[in-house]
Amino acid sequence: MEVRSVDLLRKIKRKKEKMPRKKRKSKRDPKLVRAGVTGYNKPKRTPGHKTKSHVVVAKVGETTKLIRFGQQGVRGAGKNPKSKKDKARKKSYYARHNAQDAKPSKLSARFWSHKVKW
Repeated sequence: MEVRSVDLLRKIKRKKEKMPRKKRKSKRDPKLVRAGVTGYNKPKRTPGHKTKSHVVVAKVGETTKLIRFGQQGVRGAGKNPKSKKDKARKKSYYARHNAQDAKPSKLSARFWSHKVKW
């Protein structure tokens, strides 16, 4: 009787080895879930937020940071402003926000504001 149970155990073990393993779902970072973004370094508009217009979970190496940026209700002049007024707005914005620093950190609101809104 013991021989049969050992044979059964071997058969079950073989079947398990042949069966494909289920892939484990990796847990999402709670910061991503809380911010409601799809991934790291992917900004999202936040029309429901009281003061800030965008949110992003920035990641550099192992460091992650939730960043809210942009004034609610204000549009940037865009990458290629056409009117004189928009060109002046962009110039003033960059003068106010220390834009002469060529490489701001990805973990700063200034970096994301320049990239997304201006």
